[in-house]
Amino acid sequence: MRAVVIDGYGGPEVLGLQDVPAPEPGPGEVIVEVLASALNRADILQRMGLYPGPPTEHEVPGLEFAGRVCALGDGSTRWSEGDEVMGIVAGGAHAERLSIHQDQAMRLPRGMSPLLAGALPEVFITAWDALVLQGGLVVGGTALVHAGASGVGTAAIQIGRMVGGEVLVTVSGPKRDRCLDLGAVLAVDYRSDDWVAAVAEHTEGRGVDVVLDVVGGDYLDRNVDALAIGGTIIQVGVMGGGTARFGLGKLLPKRATIVGTVLRARSPEEKIVLSRAFEADVVPGFDEGVLQVVVDRRYPLSEIADAHRYMETNANVGKIALDVAG
Repeated sequence: MRAVVIDGYGGPEVLGLQDVPAPEPGPGEVIVEVLASALNRADILQRMGLYPGPPTEHEVPGLEFAGRVCALGDGSTRWSEGDEVMGIVAGGAHAERLSIHQDQAMRLPRGMSPLLAGALPEVFITAWDALVLQGGLVVGGTALVHAGASGVGTAAIQIGRMVGGEVLVTVSGPKRDRCLDLGAVLAVDYRSDDWVAAVAEHTEGRGVDVVLDVVGGDYLDRNVDALAIGGTIIQVGVMGGGTARFGLGKLLPKRATIVGTVLRARSPEEKIVLSRAFEADVVPGFDEGVLQVVVDRRYPLSEIADAHRYMETNANVGKIALDVAG
C-alpha cells in the first residue's frame, strides 16, 4: 500500500510516498481502507523529530481518518465490510490502510462524505474532551480559546456553543469574522489588542471558566489573569514554547487548575471509552447540522510536503484535509 513515510527528521522534504506492507487485523480489530485524513500540528512536530509516534518499521504519521471497513479480525462483529467509519489513531493514518480496534472506530455523521469526515475526529474530540469533559464547561459558562481559527479552535467554538456556553477567542485580525460567524461572542486580535483586558471587560471582571490553550509559553501567566475563581486551564499544545514563567501565587486565590492533555499517549482502552462517548454525545450534533467541519484546503496525499508547508504559514482557517484514495 502507499503511505507517507518520514525518512529522517527535518523539513517537509523528508516526507515521501512509499510502498509499505499493508496491516493485518488482530483479534477484535478491523482494517480500514482510508479515503481521507487531515493534517495536524502533531504531524509537523513528528516530522521534525519532536513528537515521536508509536514504534513501527516505517514511521507513518497521521492521527485521524475516514474510510471503509475492508477486513475483519477474529471476533470482530461490530462492523461489516463496506461500512463507513472514522476515528483517531496514534499514527499511521496517512496511508491507504490502517488497523483499529472495532470499538474505537465510529460511525460517520448522517449524510457526511468520508472525504469531509476525515478532517473531523482529532480536533472535535480534542475540543470536546478539553472544554467539556476536563474543563467542565456547562450552560452559561464562558471559555477562552486561543488560536480560534485553527482546527481545534474552530471546533471548540462550535462545541462551546452546542453545550450552551460562550466562547471568546484570540485570533489574527483577518480571521476574526470567520470565528464570529462560527459562534464566538468575542474575537480579539492578539497582535494588536490586550486579550486579558478584553476578557475582563466582556465578563465584567469575573474572568472565564475555562481556557483552552494550544500556544503555551508566556500565555500561561496571562491565562491565569483571565481565569475566573475556580477556573481551569487546559493545555493541549505548546506552539509558542514549552517553557513558561508565571506567578505561582496567582493560582492560590483563584483556586485554579492547570491540566495538560494529549490524545496520542492515551491507552487503547481510554481511546475506546472516549470514542464511544463522542459518538453518542457529539456525532448527533453533526447529524442535526449544529456542528460543521471547517476545511480550509485539500491536498492529495502525493502533495503531503506542500500541505506541511502551507500549515507552517499559519494561514489556514480550520482544517487542512488530505485525500488518500486515488
